[in-house]
Amino acid sequence: MVGEHSRSAAGTGNRAFRKNLIVFAAMAAMMIPGASRAAEPQKVVELFTSQGCSSCPPADRLAERLVEEDNGVLTLVMPVDYWDYLGWRDTLASPAHSQRQRAYSARRGDRSVYTPQMVINGDEHVVGSRENEVRAALGRSDPFTATVDLNISDMVVEATVDGSLPKGARMATVYFLRIKDRATVNIGRGENAGRKITYVNVVRDLQPIGMWSGGPETFRMPKSKLMLKGDVTCAVLIQVEDRDGPGAIVGAAVLHRRGGF
Repeated sequence: MVGEHSRSAAGTGNRAFRKNLIVFAAMAAMMIPGASRAAEPQKVVELFTSQGCSSCPPADRLAERLVEEDNGVLTLVMPVDYWDYLGWRDTLASPAHSQRQRAYSARRGDRSVYTPQMVINGDEHVVGSRENEVRAALGRSDPFTATVDLNISDMVVEATVDGSLPKGARMATVYFLRIKDRATVNIGRGENAGRKITYVNVVRDLQPIGMWSGGPETFRMPKSKLMLKGDVTCAVLIQVEDRDGPGAIVGAAVLHRRGGF
């Protein structure tokens, strides 16, 4: 009986040692400079704004407050280029942002696009400077139905998606985003001439990396193809799409790495 007790005690000790080793390794990884864990926000706000729009600065400041609150909302700023003709070329704008906003508008049957506009979870839109309406829309938004685990190694960006699509949906696009944390712009001409405006979470690139039809699935892309260099924030969106264009966002993850990837 003594020998059996000794073997049992040794086995228990080994298991405890291995458990402690795993915990220690996890803690050590968290202390390595540049290491971060992906967060899973439960709501996504897209702000369509422009440096040439005099109505936009209040919405830009609201976007900054939403980011600072860190309350489970992923706020994305998407500067558009269709006001450039008013005398100032937006230095952060992308035609892709304008196209995305128009696609949202067409799906809803709106007559036109406008700034500042906030789109909540790819669905409801509100004037981006009306804080009470923005927060009310956030409170009404449906919970996500997909979970996203985002990891980035030396060579590969990997997004593991699980969950289900909303009723009636057949497919969702998996989008990968590169985000600039902060940009301050001195505006020289146009409606905001002479103003110095700070923008947060500016989307610099948004591209599809796969299609998801529900259930567990992993999507991989070479890191080199996504131009990840230096300090950068990355995000993944799971967005229902069909022939009418982009629809509800049903999952998201965001990862910030300081010191480079």
